[in-house]
Amino acid sequence: MADMSKISWWQWLPIPWWRIVATVDAADEVPLHIPRKGAVLVGSRKKPKWLAFDCPCRSGHRIMVTLDVTHTPHWKITGASSLSLWPSIDYQTRSRRCHYIVRNGRTLWVHDHEAPR
Repeated sequence: MADMSKISWWQWLPIPWWRIVATVDAADEVPLHIPRKGAVLVGSRKKPKWLAFDCPCRSGHRIMVTLDVTHTPHWKITGASSLSLWPSIDYQTRSRRCHYIVRNGRTLWVHDHEAPR
C-alpha cells in the first residue's frame, strides 16, 4: 500500500461532499487511509480502472468498484469537485447491508422494503 504522501494535506480537511482525493496507477498503490468522503481513482480520468473508498457506514470496510467498461457489472463516475457514482453500492454480509447512492457528492441511503405478506 502507498504512503499518505499521495494525498495532499488539504484533502484531509473535513468536507461535506464526496470527492476524488488522489489518483494512482495501480490498485496496490491505494493508501491504507483515505479521508472521510474521499475516493481514490485507480487509472486516470480518461481511462479509469477502479474507485476505492471507505464505506460511509463507518464500520471500516473498504469498497472497490470497477470502472472498466469491459467488466460487468461496472460503475461510472462524474463530477470534478463533487462525485457522483452509479449504479448504487450494495455491500452485503450476513450481519450487515450497506446500500446507498453517491449523487452530487452526497450519500443517499437506500431503504429496502420487504414485500407485504
